[in-house]
Amino acid sequence: MIYIFKVTLHMATKDKKGNDMQNAETFGIAAPQDTAAEFDLVHVDMWQEWCAAASDEMRNWIDAQNFSGRAGSALVFPGPDGRMQKAVGLYGKHAVWDGAGLAKSLPRGIWAATQTTGATPGDTDIEQLALGWALSQYSFNRYQPEKDNNDRPNLLKLPDTVNTSRLLGLIEGTWLCRNLINTPANHMTPQQLEEAATTLASRFDASIRITSGNTLATDYPAIHTVGRAAEVPPRLIDISWGKTGPNITLVGKGITFDTGGLDLKPSKAMEMMKKDMGGAATVLGLALAIMTAKLPVRLRVLVAAAENAVSDRAMRPLDVIDTRAGLKVEVGNTDAEGRLVLADALTLAGESENDFIIDFATLTGAARVALGTELPALFCNHDDTAAALIEASNEAADPLWRLPLFDDYERHLDNGFAAMSSTGSSGYGGAITAALFLRRFAGRQANWAHIDVMAWNLASRPGRPKGGEAMGLRAVYRYIEKLANA
Repeated sequence: MIYIFKVTLHMATKDKKGNDMQNAETFGIAAPQDTAAEFDLVHVDMWQEWCAAASDEMRNWIDAQNFSGRAGSALVFPGPDGRMQKAVGLYGKHAVWDGAGLAKSLPRGIWAATQTTGATPGDTDIEQLALGWALSQYSFNRYQPEKDNNDRPNLLKLPDTVNTSRLLGLIEGTWLCRNLINTPANHMTPQQLEEAATTLASRFDASIRITSGNTLATDYPAIHTVGRAAEVPPRLIDISWGKTGPNITLVGKGITFDTGGLDLKPSKAMEMMKKDMGGAATVLGLALAIMTAKLPVRLRVLVAAAENAVSDRAMRPLDVIDTRAGLKVEVGNTDAEGRLVLADALTLAGESENDFIIDFATLTGAARVALGTELPALFCNHDDTAAALIEASNEAADPLWRLPLFDDYERHLDNGFAAMSSTGSSGYGGAITAALFLRRFAGRQANWAHIDVMAWNLASRPGRPKGGEAMGLRAVYRYIEKLANA
């Protein structure tokens, strides 16, 4: 369980497997080349063994620095001339975030890995460490460009055994998701979300179709109703990529800002509502990862983009609105708009053949009450799919927790005054009621999952800065990867 990392100097365009490394330095990933100074990467379970084999001078230095060998920490040993003689870093079971800690603990430079004798971390550990290392380099400096000039990333060189295309896809997909969420709502309108999706589609030669205006009002009336009050009109974004493999459809809630509508949110609750398009950001980031890795899937991405604004055109509480599915819905609360736009998008998804449909949405505060802000709620039609998603989340260190689609709560949706209620009559179990509402449009038999996410870190930790976050992205990527290669 010991690896050696080395400082390197230059950047190449491609690695030995032909993966494009041109932009990798931005994410903290260096080229596989050049000479280096070494440091040992040691699993915490082998720390005492490593110390026993170290010199007396090194053990004295460990004691003098009060270095405990905690996972994610590193220690540099000076030589007689005061320069770095050796370094050691520790990792444990949370390899992703231990890698983030190492990136912040080690001196800035360009580091690379070479294998030593003895027990070593597996390729999965190294890839996870590299992922965390790269995520720790992220910062949102769009409006403070001077910070980018003063903060050169710490770079990590990868061993040849790492799946570079998968790693870089997950890194860049996460960065894209974070950037989209962190961008303020005046610079991330439905139009600008469309532009981001168009840029992504163009990069990978994917097809893209945008539905807006009168066609949207006719074909996707719920999306139109939610977004019609805003200055920038709503739209449906539809991306398709890939010609072989299972049919995968990703659906994202793209509410670029949520005032709550006429059921206006309090000011504090409205502050972070630029993140209400976090579901859309997640599926776009996930799509980038899938396309970068060239997974053998037929991918479709649907984003329902709208702003829930207040004007004379805003929907009202207890309005009865149309949906693409032909179901009439009574608006229980105008602040429960996300499920309305997803209803139309999920209906569209179900009109084609699918092996797996999943939607991401910052849908309910009830999910946060139940599970907190760091653990997304998973709802799923099929037990085997749910189990596979949870297994994938554990493997990817990207946690999910399943909540039930409790059929008895269906009755709350049917208690509307004039039509099916969008919120139900009970104030309890709100995350479940919302998921049951979505199931009416996804269908009971579909291999469908719904993830209710916070999409935001309330405070900073290594690799997870305060702000927008891609929750569930890596877990679902892992599930789709297995599905594609089955």
